[in-house]
Amino acid sequence: MSLQILVFGFLFGAILQRAQLNKYNTISGMATLEDYTVAKAILVAIGLGVMLINFEIGTGQALYHVKPFIAGGIMLGGLIFGAGMAILGYCPGTMAVSLGEGSIDALVGIVGGLLGGVVFTAVLPAINPILGPDWGKISLYTIMGGQTTYLFYFITMLLGAGFILLAFYFDKKHKAPNYRWLFAGLALAVLNAMVFLKVTSNRPIGASTSYPYAANQLTGMTGNDYFSKIATPGHWEMIFLLGAMIAGLVFSLMSKEFKITAIHSRWEHYKGKSVSKRLVAAFIGGFILIFGARVAGGCTSGHILSGGMQLAVSSLVFGIFVFAGLLITGKLFYKKK
Repeated sequence: MSLQILVFGFLFGAILQRAQLNKYNTISGMATLEDYTVAKAILVAIGLGVMLINFEIGTGQALYHVKPFIAGGIMLGGLIFGAGMAILGYCPGTMAVSLGEGSIDALVGIVGGLLGGVVFTAVLPAINPILGPDWGKISLYTIMGGQTTYLFYFITMLLGAGFILLAFYFDKKHKAPNYRWLFAGLALAVLNAMVFLKVTSNRPIGASTSYPYAANQLTGMTGNDYFSKIATPGHWEMIFLLGAMIAGLVFSLMSKEFKITAIHSRWEHYKGKSVSKRLVAAFIGGFILIFGARVAGGCTSGHILSGGMQLAVSSLVFGIFVFAGLLITGKLFYKKK
C-alpha cells in the first residue's frame, strides 16, 4: 500500500512539474493576475474530474468523500489560506515538489507549515465554536436526493464542460505559450479518479493534513482528539508528498534544472534580492497557509480539486474564498519596489 501511495505521489509531482504548476513564479503570478496557469489547470481538472468521478461512484467503483460545509471554517479558512498562498507562492503539495528541485524557500515554508499545524492543534478547542455552523455534506448528489438519475449525469456533464470552457476562456484572454496547463489538468483528473477507486486508495488526493500529522508526532502532541482524527489521512498524505518530492528531484536532475535557490525572478522583481527577507516571508506564508488549510479542513488538492470534482458546495465556496484571499493579498503584498 505504501508503495502504491508513493507512486501516486510521484505521478502527482511529475504532472505539476511538467506544467510548472509547483513553481513560485507561477503561483505568485496568479496572485498578481500575471499568470493564469494555475486557474486554468484547476478548472480543467475539475471539469474532467466531475465526469470521471461521478461516473465511478454511480457505477459502484468509488465513494463520495465530500467535506462538510462548516461555514465559518470554510470561508475564514479560505481567506487565510489564500493569503498564505500569495505570500509563500506555494500550495501544501507544491512545496514538496519545489523542495525536490532545490528551492530553499519551499523548505522554510514547510517548516512554517509544521508550526502552523502545531498551533492549530493547540488552539482548535478554543476556536472551534467560531468555525460553525455545520451545514453537513452538501453536493449536487445530495441536492438531487441521492439519486444518480439521467438528469444527474446530464447536469454533471454540463457543469464539467462548463469548467473546461471557462479555462479556455481565460486562455483566450491571457494566452499561454503552450498547452501544458491543459494536459496537466487532464492528468490530475485521471490521477484523482484512480486514487478514488475502492481498489486503490478509496479517498481523494490531499496534502495539508500531513503537516499537523508530522508536526504533532515531532512534538509529541499525539494525545488529543484532533491527532486521532487526522492520523490515517495524515500518514497517507505524508507518503504521497514524499513521492511528489522525489518526482521533483528526479525530473529536475534529468533536465539539469536542479538548483539550490531562494530568490525567484518574480520575487526579485517585486521585493528585491534579500534572501533573509524572502525566507522570513516564506516561513510566515507557510504558517498562514497550513493554519488556514486546517481551519477550512483542506487545501488546493484535497478541497478545491477533489471536492470540486464531487461538486461539493463546501469545496466550491472554499475555492471562491481562497482566490479572494489570494488576489487581495497579492494586490497588497506585491508592489513594485
